[in-house]
Amino acid sequence: MVRIDTVYQRVLAIANKEQRGYITPQEFNLFANQAQTDIFEQYFYDINQYGRAPKNATEYSNLEDIADDKIAPFKKKENAPVNYGPGLFDIPDYVYKLGTVKYQEKYIVDEVQEDELIHINNSPLAKPTKKRPVYLRFGHNITTLEVIQVYPTSISSGITYTYIKKPSTVNWGYAVVGGNALYDATRAVDFELHPSEEKKLVLKILALCGILLKEADLYSTATAEEATQTQQQKQ
Repeated sequence: MVRIDTVYQRVLAIANKEQRGYITPQEFNLFANQAQTDIFEQYFYDINQYGRAPKNATEYSNLEDIADDKIAPFKKKENAPVNYGPGLFDIPDYVYKLGTVKYQEKYIVDEVQEDELIHINNSPLAKPTKKRPVYLRFGHNITTLEVIQVYPTSISSGITYTYIKKPSTVNWGYAVVGGNALYDATRAVDFELHPSEEKKLVLKILALCGILLKEADLYSTATAEEATQTQQQKQ
């Protein structure tokens, strides 16, 4: 976890508000969430890239393992909430990637496409059963939630799934005292990213601030420094 106030103070110190313009807490929070999302989503591209590269046998230095460690806090498991009908289960909007779906913790529920389901249902031997269930995934027309339809539809409970959750929305909480925004830890939400990402967060937020303040040198310096850091981490 990275403390949001630490990042906020570093961003303000480097941006030098007296010369470059003022960054409001609202603007900072917007940029902070964008930076966290960018870094979080990059983890999955990195794992894919590192998975194709030769492995490093040195303990604690394998890049794929390092990236997986950064994702580990977001790995969750829970019971699927029932939605609007038999075999229909919600996928909450905090789910970033759905993992393994199980029925009664004993049977894997395989994902299929609509055309596959047609062929499966037309085959007496392949038709879904409680010991060999399948599911379709789609957006529900009544809610904004994503849902899974489990077959056979007689399955109305006992569905669990693993997933990667989205990072929580960060917030530099504050109270206005004497016309100034003062940090309020009780209203703050810290970054959920690995502590090693603190510098990258600062650089990404600074780059966004450079665009806001129309400071090309701030943007270019921050992006160049971030590129250098990323390259060093991948060597």
